[in-house]
Amino acid sequence: MCGITGFWAPDTIIAPNAAVQMAQRIVSRGPDDSGVWFDKSLGLALAHRRLSIIDLTPAGHQPMRSPCGRYVLVYNGEIYNHQDLRKELEQEGGAFAWKGHSDTETLLAALRHWGIQGALERLNGMFAFALWDAVDRTLYLARDRMGEKPLYYGRSGDVFLFGSELKALTAHPDCQGEVDRNALALYLRHNCVPSPWSIYKGIYKLPPAHFVTIREGGKNIGTPVCYWNLGQIAEQGASKADGDARQMIDELDSLLRDAIGQRMMADVPLGAFLSGGYDSTTVAALMQTQSDRPIKTFSIGFHDADFNEAQHARAVAEHLGTDHTELYVTPEETMAVIPKLPVIYDEPFADSSQIPTFLVSQLARQQVTVALSGDGGDELFCGYNRYAMGYQIWNKLRYLPRPLRQMLSTVLNHAPGHTLDAIQHRLPNRFKVSNLADRLPKLADVLSYQDGQSFYRRLISHFKTPDDIVPGATEPDTILCWPERLPKLSGLREQMMYLDQMTYLPDDILTKVDRASMAVSLEARVPLLDHRLVEFAWRVPTKFKYRNGQGKWLLRQVLYRYVPRELMERPKQGFGVPIEHWLRGPLRDWAEELLDEHRLREEGFFNPAPIRTMWKEHVTGKRRWHYYLWDILMFQQWLNTVSSSL
Repeated sequence: MCGITGFWAPDTIIAPNAAVQMAQRIVSRGPDDSGVWFDKSLGLALAHRRLSIIDLTPAGHQPMRSPCGRYVLVYNGEIYNHQDLRKELEQEGGAFAWKGHSDTETLLAALRHWGIQGALERLNGMFAFALWDAVDRTLYLARDRMGEKPLYYGRSGDVFLFGSELKALTAHPDCQGEVDRNALALYLRHNCVPSPWSIYKGIYKLPPAHFVTIREGGKNIGTPVCYWNLGQIAEQGASKADGDARQMIDELDSLLRDAIGQRMMADVPLGAFLSGGYDSTTVAALMQTQSDRPIKTFSIGFHDADFNEAQHARAVAEHLGTDHTELYVTPEETMAVIPKLPVIYDEPFADSSQIPTFLVSQLARQQVTVALSGDGGDELFCGYNRYAMGYQIWNKLRYLPRPLRQMLSTVLNHAPGHTLDAIQHRLPNRFKVSNLADRLPKLADVLSYQDGQSFYRRLISHFKTPDDIVPGATEPDTILCWPERLPKLSGLREQMMYLDQMTYLPDDILTKVDRASMAVSLEARVPLLDHRLVEFAWRVPTKFKYRNGQGKWLLRQVLYRYVPRELMERPKQGFGVPIEHWLRGPLRDWAEELLDEHRLREEGFFNPAPIRTMWKEHVTGKRRWHYYLWDILMFQQWLNTVSSSL
């Protein structure tokens, strides 16, 4: 795992030291080694920071130049099937004079032999890379299928820039770093800036499963090319979804074993995040079955029972026999992370589980350099509550007359949060719904919609009309606005899962995991997103994903082969922190300063009036606006941190 960056500026006089400064900004992504390749005649620089995982020798040093001298590569990630690729290359291309056993050398050889498209189609891994072709005078940028590794690129002034994180780009002396108000509007809707936009004008995220060509000194930026089309995979897989349940359980078990086994490849210590939920427990269980010693597992505990899963993780660890480490953190320790968030996440980002994700990464890094994560199971196997409750309510209520739905919406929208919480605590576990007080207002807001796609977009939105909050903004359309471009799937539930795999998963979940882990120089691997598992999941009938009122049915059946059912069955719990209460308590002064009406008006990014109304209603307990307010606060904190470079 590493960090990459670089620039192409043939018409300006820039020393190679600029590339060193850019790479230094992302030193946490690669503290073990660094390198710069610079061609003064071209004004082209490629820079690299290395976190040594496979082949710790200098044979894995980057930038790496091909033996023929035509290609130069900087690369971030892991190619899990690189040994198989070496064998295939040797069979097709004859003898290779390998200098070491790094996957970087394998990737470079694959790109030389098969070309960019042919190599990408063969890779099983997480990656982002830049490849310079000196003969064609072309720079290629590419990103992995599901978007596990980030890659930003674009022009700022007369310079083309790219890098793993925005902070590397802004270190370049010619980077202008002007906030894109349209992207800010998208951020308020999604609590992150979705691909292909970034918070800065002219700078973009390369979408997952795409590569792009850059020519003519960085002035000619091609249209990104998709090399693995998730829409086609979903449509073709779903159209043929059928099969025997027992056979599919066996196939999923085998695929999981192989995907997890491949991700245990490392020349450094490794372990796993363990929350005690189905996904992380599956990963830990199948790691333990393939290890001849107790694997290391890590979990974070909170003293607030509503947010604590540590006891469940401990019970799972005891059953599996892992070498388990847990850390209970105080509210003060948790809140101490907040000032670090703008640097860690590098772009406005407001998923509050960013805090515990960083804490568990920090805990794991004390003992290991690689940690496997269970992310992706919800999106692949129908695990989120919205796939159940939201879908069912839509199906039942969409036929009601509009006036009746509007009346019901009003009732739900004004149900006092504290009353709902009190009711929840009195219910038996089987009737409890996680975060009911936050879910009901969301459902209330979408009852007036007539089609499923509009319903879902509204359901997952934070600010519903962000253009009203950001003066001068015009919110760009995303895939959520184009139902005609969606693959042909059998129903709304399948469309929800597809849309989340295209948007929420790479833009929120994987961004959160990458930035939190890389901030402490920890490599996080996500075996459930092996592309073979993704393709398999779309061939699984929905009846084997959502069954008897439960999501992830098929995944559960695999897990029950390794962990007793009674150890796992409990209400789903999110990985969050009590932001709602903190904003009324210990974070109130901090929030008040950032949300000061005069400050908001002077900075000019937000319309103060609706924000101040939300803040007053939240503080007094009239309404629960913490998710919306956290979006604003994370932007304000980010702006406060980076203002010197804007």
